[in-house]
Amino acid sequence: MEIVRYLERLNKDELAFLQKRERRDRHHFFRTVRILMVICFVIPFAIAWFSALEGHDNAFSYQKYFSGVIYLLCFAGLCVYISYYYFLRKIRKDIRIPTKTIERAHITEKKFMPQTDTYYFYLDSPTKLTIEVTSDDYNRLAEGDEVNIEYTTHSKLYLGYF
Repeated sequence: MEIVRYLERLNKDELAFLQKRERRDRHHFFRTVRILMVICFVIPFAIAWFSALEGHDNAFSYQKYFSGVIYLLCFAGLCVYISYYYFLRKIRKDIRIPTKTIERAHITEKKFMPQTDTYYFYLDSPTKLTIEVTSDDYNRLAEGDEVNIEYTTHSKLYLGYF
C-alpha cells in the first residue's frame, strides 16, 4: 500500500504543546549535563581515594586525575551531543518550522484493554503503530478503515487522529 502524507501548519495549541515540551526537555537535558559534569570530576577522585586506601604511593597524581577527568568529559560530551542531536534538536526544529505531517493509515487490528478501560487501533503506518482512541471511534470504525494521524514533522511527536 502506498503511504499518503501531506504537511499542514501547526495550530496555536500544538505549537504551545511543543514549546512546553521543549522547555521541559531542555530543563532535564541541562540538569543531566550538570550531574554528568560533577560525576566526571568525582569519579577520578574516588578512584584515587581507593588507590590511597590500598596503599599506593602516588595515588593522588595530578596527571592521572586530569587525564581521567578529560577522558570522562569527552565520553560524557559525546553522549550529550548524541542525545541533543536525536531528541532536543528535532523538537527545536519543529518549533522553528511549525509544520505537522498528516498521514493516512489503515486499521489493521482493534484491541480493548479491560484492565485500563482503554481502546486501541493498530495501524499499518511506519511512524505510529498503535493509537489510543475513544470508545465511540472504536465502535464506529472497523478493521481496514482509514484513519488520519497527525505528528510533528521532525521529532515525530504524536498529536492526534481524525
